[in-house]
Amino acid sequence: MSLSHGPATLAIPGPSIIPDRVLRAMHRPAPNIYAGALIEMTHTIVPDLKAVARTRHHAVMYVGNGHAAWEACLANTHSRGDLVLVPATGLFGNGWAAIARGLGLEVEVMDFGKRTPMDPDRIAERLAADTQHRIKSVLAVHVDTSTSIRNDIPAIRAALDEAGHPALLQADCIASMGCDVFEMDEWGVNVAITGCQKGLMTPPGMSFVFYDDRAAAARAGADCVTAYWDWTPRTDPDRFYQYFAGTAPTHHLHGLRTALDMLVHEEGVEAAWHRHGRLARALWAAFEAWAHPDGIGMNVVDRAHRSHAVTALRLDGAATRLREWCTDEMGVTLGIGLGMADYDDPRWHDFFRLGHMGHLSGHSLMGTLGAIQTGLTALGIPHGPGALDAAASALAAEG
Repeated sequence: MSLSHGPATLAIPGPSIIPDRVLRAMHRPAPNIYAGALIEMTHTIVPDLKAVARTRHHAVMYVGNGHAAWEACLANTHSRGDLVLVPATGLFGNGWAAIARGLGLEVEVMDFGKRTPMDPDRIAERLAADTQHRIKSVLAVHVDTSTSIRNDIPAIRAALDEAGHPALLQADCIASMGCDVFEMDEWGVNVAITGCQKGLMTPPGMSFVFYDDRAAAARAGADCVTAYWDWTPRTDPDRFYQYFAGTAPTHHLHGLRTALDMLVHEEGVEAAWHRHGRLARALWAAFEAWAHPDGIGMNVVDRAHRSHAVTALRLDGAATRLREWCTDEMGVTLGIGLGMADYDDPRWHDFFRLGHMGHLSGHSLMGTLGAIQTGLTALGIPHGPGALDAAASALAAEG
């Protein structure tokens, strides 16, 4: 008899669990989009988005997912034929590169594999060799959701500065913003992007681009930009419709307003970073205890390079069985592996991921870990002892 009846847990790396408060805020009739409360509320959202990104510069909103943000930031800063450097540590770095190619940009990918972070020294060498300054942007994914590698964005800024290179530093923070420490202004990031469906705890459908004055200057000469993607009218618009180049995502805005209340004004961004760090370390303690030569292993070996929002796991031959068992028998949905093997490759079934981002408590994390241990036991998957004790001890030690 299945134990999946009752509350279900979504433990995938986005969309994350949507708080009941956010869902209730969205459950309302369609509002007036020409005057009144919706317009007044939307004006309050931009300052709080900047607080999450840690920037005093510009923020714009788009109706779209992370791919929309990829295209928006590139369209506003580049002309066809521009060269961009993409240091990649997984599927999403390569995905951003594909969007750049589609816009007519020349793309140079530096592939650092799927288990180790970007090497700032190699990036510095490439920048130093670019004496003609052909590279116009470095496109760096802060946390690649496919591999769970967290990259050192300040080190890439240091490489640019050391080389005296004028390229923009653009950071994909879709998986990390609101979860991992990110300081746009302090780290010297010129453009940062994120989506609403992970650390911002809102159903998928909105994305955000933050940009500084150097990026604004690049917009003046960009020939990739079109009327819809143009961030100029969306920044401090004269009329409300210009925020979105048309009809606003009305119900998403109500949900986002509530989510930002929870993140910025109630918990606080730094406290949210701390919570995600504590929960991540407890999760790592469990998986390190479970580790077995014939069982589960973590994709990223070095803790210093692991995301606080998502963890990629390796489980040869049994990852899909474990995921399906946890869903069917325990009501816990784990994330599929992405980018580690092709869908038609049998090795695709060797990987899975665990999302631990956004609206997540110690209780919900420990419940998910308990479901996984039950699955490992039921399926006879080899694993080490003491994982739940290790996770509990990790949480208690930091209490």
